[in-house]
Amino acid sequence: MELISNFPLWAALSAIVFAQVVKIPIRLSVTGEFKPGLAFSTGGMPSSHSAAVTALTTGVGIMEGVASSIFAVATVFSIIIMFDASGVRRQAGEQAVVLNQLVKDFQYFVDGAKDWNKKEEYQKRKELKELLGHQPIEVFFGGLSGVAIAFLLHQFY
Repeated sequence: MELISNFPLWAALSAIVFAQVVKIPIRLSVTGEFKPGLAFSTGGMPSSHSAAVTALTTGVGIMEGVASSIFAVATVFSIIIMFDASGVRRQAGEQAVVLNQLVKDFQYFVDGAKDWNKKEEYQKRKELKELLGHQPIEVFFGGLSGVAIAFLLHQFY
């Protein structure tokens, strides 16, 4: 029963769901592409990682106070996650773009080999996931939405 009354947890989970679902209409309005699979993918606007950790931190701040040790832990945790989302994970995604292009170029080169087309699909390389991290603006809006969701949910909690 205590789990049900854990406001910071529910704020964070709600922020994840919101950020993942809102990616679909944002992508539709920006590119005209309707991609429901975005709700289950990484990357994109807004960052669900940032939304989750800022909602969690805001929830802890509301419930425990901003002078509490647990708020300090949550704040540092949030900073690390948001830095990672816009730094390390983003760089990994950019490397995936380059590696995928190398694989395509290599495949083009070996297409002339007589038995390449006879190979099973599992023997051919699969593309790496390129949308891993976030642009700084995506992290910012993810964080902003997390804070807003935590304050909004606290009104009903």
